Amino acid sequence: MPRRDLPPAATPPAQDVTAPRPEVGITEGDLEEPPEPSAHARSTFLPREHRRGLALCLSGGGYRAALFHLGAVRRLNELGVLGQVDTITSVSGGSILAAHLATTMGAEWPARRGVFADFEARVAQPFHAFCQRNIRTLPLAIGLLPWNWGGHAAVGVLEREYFVHLTRTRLVDLPERPHFVFCATDMAYGVNWTFTRGLVGSYMAGYAPTPGDWTVAHAVAASSCFPPFFNPQLVGLSPDQLALGDDRSPERDQRVRGLRLSDGGLYDNMGLEPVWKSHAVVLVSEGGSTFDAGADRGLLWRLNRYVEVQGRGGATVRKRWLISSFVNRVMRGTYWGIGTDVVDYDPEAAGYPREIAKNQIAEIRTDMDAFTDAERFILENHGYLLAEAAIRRYVRELALDPVPPLTVPHPAFFHPNDMQRVTDGLKESADRKLPFGRS
Repeated sequence: MPRRDLPPAATPPAQDVTAPRPEVGITEGDLEEPPEPSAHARSTFLPREHRRGLALCLSGGGYRAALFHLGAVRRLNELGVLGQVDTITSVSGGSILAAHLATTMGAEWPARRGVFADFEARVAQPFHAFCQRNIRTLPLAIGLLPWNWGGHAAVGVLEREYFVHLTRTRLVDLPERPHFVFCATDMAYGVNWTFTRGLVGSYMAGYAPTPGDWTVAHAVAASSCFPPFFNPQLVGLSPDQLALGDDRSPERDQRVRGLRLSDGGLYDNMGLEPVWKSHAVVLVSEGGSTFDAGADRGLLWRLNRYVEVQGRGGATVRKRWLISSFVNRVMRGTYWGIGTDVVDYDPEAAGYPREIAKNQIAEIRTDMDAFTDAERFILENHGYLLAEAAIRRYVRELALDPVPPLTVPHPAFFHPNDMQRVTDGLKESADRKLPFGRS
């Protein structure tokens, strides 16, 4: 029979599918007191009873994230917050900036509520110069040579790029404060792998004293070797060097011998894993990929979309948990993301309009080719302004009193009443120039 639509008067009313249904379901009063959690549950899933310290988490996202974080760190320094940071965790693009901070500021890290002098000349300008370099095309080209297929040549060249142009610091020479934690993904166990000045490893494979010849560049390369363009980095530690891991199975040694590391964003792109249980205050700067709605475009599009949707699910759960922990006072802190509208913090706060932040700045490619002046300056401005708004709204007590005035790093690319230069400067920023990128 042909379908007959209901007349408007007979159309069922819209229902709130999320509303509770009192006629069914178990209430809290129907349940007995829960048993005490097991020791495993406590150690694995519960935060420490007494939290201490302030952590700054720098997400992945290539140069885009690194430059966004640069702006945030600049403002944190001006506010006197950076000197209070006890731990910096980083992933991929965030690890690029963290390596630069450790190298340029590590020996002179500001005292608590202190300010690092001449941030522009000593930190920002050298980092902008680095982000004008295309560091991904040469490693990728070498990795595509037939005799390098399946090997580690590409990530080795990427490590050399970081060593020559970003930092020659050894991991064991990192400062004691703040504690730098570079995050990669342990491919054998699918968990977070960390590089620090004292230890390297994962909770499944175990931990080893940091080898004296391992460099920060080595850690950053592992943290940022994004698939499928870079094969994972071989760890190269023997099973007896890694101890106290949770894997006690007969297959453990075999797994450790072939253990490889990939981009830290595969497991936790926000870098929360090392600090969520232990720190009293957590600040998260998120410059990674945003998820955009899209119409179906066929099989190839769907294959990529499956991966994107899975990634979005994990990131969304982490973000929801993080924000709910702030709201419920499990810990203090705040979050700012590259797609955030600044008016979500304060309708009067200075920042880029929503349509530019979401549709242009958040769409800048997550790549490591040469970024233009407009791209670099706008990203730094955006991170600077969002960090300012987030700190003022949620953890104002961390900032100096009186709060230092805003000084937008690149005012030529921030005119609240005229954003034409911004939109013009970002016209092609979302496009990846394959295979060679921008140089």
